[in-house]
Amino acid sequence: MASSSSYNPPCAACKFLRRKCMPGCIFAPYFPPEEPQKFANVHKIFGASNVTKLLNDLPPHQREDAVNSLAYEAEARVRDPVYGCVGAISYLQRQVERLQKELDAANADLIRFACNDIPPAGLPPAVGPPRPVDGGYGGGGRFYQTPGFPIPYHHVPWSDNYNPHEGGADGGI
Repeated sequence: MASSSSYNPPCAACKFLRRKCMPGCIFAPYFPPEEPQKFANVHKIFGASNVTKLLNDLPPHQREDAVNSLAYEAEARVRDPVYGCVGAISYLQRQVERLQKELDAANADLIRFACNDIPPAGLPPAVGPPRPVDGGYGGGGRFYQTPGFPIPYHHVPWSDNYNPHEGGADGGI
């Protein structure tokens, strides 16, 4: 019977390649046994020999990032063999452009609403905030009239010192 020393299962790469996983295996830190599909995709797209060469040529502190990039690109290539991750990036860019157009349209609607060019959505045109009206008393200032409640003969100026008997909003002629 074999001794019951700690058993280290082979890394996903060695298991996939059906070889013994030796101590110091270049793949072991980056392809753990519980992620077999990660190596399978990388092997299918790039090949084990090319990945080995790449990892051996890189300094150890850059290897994990390289493996993550290879795994991401390999998974994207498995899903979309022609475009890979570029296809995913293009899809996301189109979504951003579509959402930006929707945002621009919504902002334009808000600006028109703020300028009283259009009524708010779902409300009839006669309902909304006061609209500025030109004309009236005392020098052609801005006067306000609430839509739906017109004042038939004159507009009431927006002023605290308005006296209709003195001829204007500023008390003069």
